[in-house]
Amino acid sequence: MQTEKLKFGTDGWRAIIAKDYTVYNVARVAKALADWLLHTSPKGQTPSVVIGYDCRFGGKMFAETSADILCNSGIKVLMPKGFASTPMVSLGVLQHQASQGVVITASHNPPEYNGFKLKGPHGGPSTTKTIAEVEALIADEVSIPGKSPEYWEQTGMLSWIDLEQEYISYIQKKFDFGKLNNSATKIAYDAMFGAGQNVIPQIIPNSVLLHCEQNPGFHGRQPEPLDKHLSELAETLAQSPELKMGLATDGDADRIGLYDGDGNFVDAHHIILLLIHYLHKYKGLTGKVVVAFSVTNRVKKMCEAYGLPLEVTKIGFKYISEVMIQDDVLVGGEESGGIAVKGHIPERDGIYDGMVLLDFMAQTGKTMKELVAEVYEVVGEFFYDRNDLHLDEALKQSIINTAAAGGYSSFGKYSFSHTENIDGVKYYLDNGGWVMLRASGTEPVLRIYVEGNNKEETAEILQEVKTTLGL
Repeated sequence: MQTEKLKFGTDGWRAIIAKDYTVYNVARVAKALADWLLHTSPKGQTPSVVIGYDCRFGGKMFAETSADILCNSGIKVLMPKGFASTPMVSLGVLQHQASQGVVITASHNPPEYNGFKLKGPHGGPSTTKTIAEVEALIADEVSIPGKSPEYWEQTGMLSWIDLEQEYISYIQKKFDFGKLNNSATKIAYDAMFGAGQNVIPQIIPNSVLLHCEQNPGFHGRQPEPLDKHLSELAETLAQSPELKMGLATDGDADRIGLYDGDGNFVDAHHIILLLIHYLHKYKGLTGKVVVAFSVTNRVKKMCEAYGLPLEVTKIGFKYISEVMIQDDVLVGGEESGGIAVKGHIPERDGIYDGMVLLDFMAQTGKTMKELVAEVYEVVGEFFYDRNDLHLDEALKQSIINTAAAGGYSSFGKYSFSHTENIDGVKYYLDNGGWVMLRASGTEPVLRIYVEGNNKEETAEILQEVKTTLGL
């Protein structure tokens, strides 16, 4: 029987539980990490790894398997006794000066998935070089020692740490929670049954809470903080005048979803613009802005208005994090809601981003709608949408190949002036909007990204695109 080759995608290795995501395959990846650490660590230094897992099925078991492999290889492991978010693990790697971090998570993917993310000593995603080197070391066969965490604790190879409380202590020093909790800005928070569920109740105790309990199946929903998955949060805000902001985080709490007080969704493009606007215009901070290829071109317009340098990367937060390690970065973000800001670790963090925005509202006394209106004064009004299409693989590849070969000349009545193909194909429409076609790096889907000048135009563009593609 041929052993399956395991590959890291846009953000770690992900697969369907019990099909490809098995204890044995997790052990293969953990052994590759162990071999890489032993080969690259300075002579005489014992490597260490922080391991965390989110609320998905089997997380504890897969984390303990990873710890068993690493400890048996002579690598010290630091691990919590309960679930932890991705930002908690990244912060833990930095604070404990560990060699690497591992998060057992499939982030925003559907419930049947799990995954394996690598985190670097800088407190963010491991570099593309590290990931490629670890992937190359994944062997076909591995021997699993089968020792318990308690056994490794007795040998001194495993230590228990409380990543959640370390994270809460850290974040409490970053914001004036006395002021935030005494302000008129009351919020609703939807944890989406994810690993951030215990944080907001402790730092913003008067919040209205949704889905802040453990459910490995996420109640049948995909834990991705998009409007289509957050109808209950939107309705809660629309029906509760005292609530001024809605915050949601995904399965491992590194992505943000946001609503204004009326229950209107505020997408990640607007969040990135709000963060740049607040940190630079109000807080006086400077630095480079780094965004993924799928982010709105309005970011460029704001950066030009504020005299801030801009860099565009391939899709995947690891590319943004690599820039943040090297340069002075004000905001780094993706269309998918993964955003990092200056003053924090070079990592996506939905809760931290939410606290920055809550601070923005508390400091100014303005509503989210009013703050978005300020952004529009700089970049103009726009509307964005994205369709994720589960297509037959042959059809998906045909569309992607046609796009890459320049096979589309217009989308119905919407013509375009030029294209870019940094990661997928992006079409700049003559009306000032854009369309992008890209195959997902974490799911078997084709993504269609669309931006127009208003909601109706954006819906029309999307339909014209789908008609042109024959969908």
